[in-house]
Amino acid sequence: MNITPLPEPPTVLAPPRTVRELLKRLDGIPPSRILLQPPPGTATEQDVIEAETRGRICELVDGVLVEKAMGYYEDRLAMILGYYFETFLDTNDLGIVLGGGGMMRPRPGLVRMPDVAFYAWSQFSDRLLPDEQILSRTPDLAVEVLSPKNTKLEMDRKRGEYFGGGAQLVWQVYPRKRLVRVYTTVDQFDEFDEDETLTGGAVLPGFTLSVGRWFQRAGQRKE
Repeated sequence: MNITPLPEPPTVLAPPRTVRELLKRLDGIPPSRILLQPPPGTATEQDVIEAETRGRICELVDGVLVEKAMGYYEDRLAMILGYYFETFLDTNDLGIVLGGGGMMRPRPGLVRMPDVAFYAWSQFSDRLLPDEQILSRTPDLAVEVLSPKNTKLEMDRKRGEYFGGGAQLVWQVYPRKRLVRVYTTVDQFDEFDEDETLTGGAVLPGFTLSVGRWFQRAGQRKE
């Protein structure tokens, strides 16, 4: 059973002095995804919530609001995967699934929104979902569908945060290559192409999904 640890105070970093320092701190994320209001280094979880009400879906990283990189096709892949997960859970009541708007807190001061996330019931006492806008738990399985605006360093950092928070699996989906990397640790992964089948491992025992079927259902995108 996963037990939620007592919250630790968020790491407070001094506001960046230069744009170069800001970009380095954020792992080379394109400037177009970095919001300057509130000023970088001062943003809070409340700012994430308020940005969402204005239609800006942002994560909170080192006191900076960073807009999620998600095109329509990436969103479609995530939506279809969520459907497959929910269909499986109809007859295998193992937990809950959240989509890309599901805010979660791997640690204080950090807000992430995996494109798809599965949480086992063992994370929730008596299967009661907490009354909070930002879930203070890390998913057992986090899925990130990459867009051209995601950087390698950004994704490396996210995996570290997910596994550091207790995740058991992280899937990175590459739409243009039509393949999926299944990470079991921050650095160890197996790669699955259209001719292969994904499984849920120990997180979702019994779940299987053909990568080819997944992308076929999403539709062929013009390159």
